[in-house]
Amino acid sequence: MYAIVEIAGQQFKVVKDQKLFVHRLQDKEGSKVSFGKVYLLDDGKNVTIGAPAITGASVQAKVVGHLKGDKVIVFKKKRRKGYRVKNGHRQTLSELIVENIVVSKSKSASKSTVEKVAPEKPAAKKNAPAKVAVKKAASKKANSHDYSKMNVKELKSEAKEKGIVGYNTLKKSDLISALSK
Repeated sequence: MYAIVEIAGQQFKVVKDQKLFVHRLQDKEGSKVSFGKVYLLDDGKNVTIGAPAITGASVQAKVVGHLKGDKVIVFKKKRRKGYRVKNGHRQTLSELIVENIVVSKSKSASKSTVEKVAPEKPAAKKNAPAKVAVKKAASKKANSHDYSKMNVKELKSEAKEKGIVGYNTLKKSDLISALSK
């Protein structure tokens, strides 16, 4: 079982009994910490993806110690100007050991669960898939009116569907104004 979790602003793939170094935490050595921003869980059978995080899941770890990382030398020079500056930097780190990955019983709060089993065959009814497709298209149209939250790729696909000519060369702001008309 593994999880993708956010610790001190960075995402890590963690497994039980794993040792990892993260940016310095305020907790004391020997204390136990819990991280609630779990973005993905894999238990061998199912992969659970959060939107953005899985509710009820957490990673528990123990702070082993605090230390400094390797020294990084920063050297700046402008040739023929007599400008040379040498600085060093050592990042402060915390060493953690992952003790447990906790998952609550209710996985229904997460957005999607992907099974690693062969997909089921669709039903033999002819009307059922058409209704699902219509519902998905209707929900997509309802969400597509807020163009400012869409990325450029989604905006270009919307422009292609609406039949706007020359959408490949437009910037995001131009795409939004063209789609709003």
